[in-house]
Amino acid sequence: MTTMKDREEGFEKKFALDEEQRFRAVARRNRLLGLWAAEKLGRTGEDAEAYAKEVVVADIEEAGDHDVFRKIRRDFDAAGIDQSDHQIRRTMDELLATAAEQVKNS
Repeated sequence: MTTMKDREEGFEKKFALDEEQRFRAVARRNRLLGLWAAEKLGRTGEDAEAYAKEVVVADIEEAGDHDVFRKIRRDFDAAGIDQSDHQIRRTMDELLATAAEQVKNS
């Protein structure tokens, strides 16, 4: 009985750790995405950092990546930046992989 209880607690701890790392990776990805988009929008320095924070905050609107994508899409459209939906989503995926690796190694 103790062994099953120990295994259950171990699985719960692993799940919690995995979820925490995923949360941190998504937040980091959003910051990196914001910096990438800021560069495309011609923003630099503190303005780029402020924009990256806006992208991170945009992720609070709803579950999933749709709110972050919509913010980037809307801002690119308003500024006349030529990036396809596919290019934005591909960059989101690439930066998530980068962020997950950074979180794992930190």
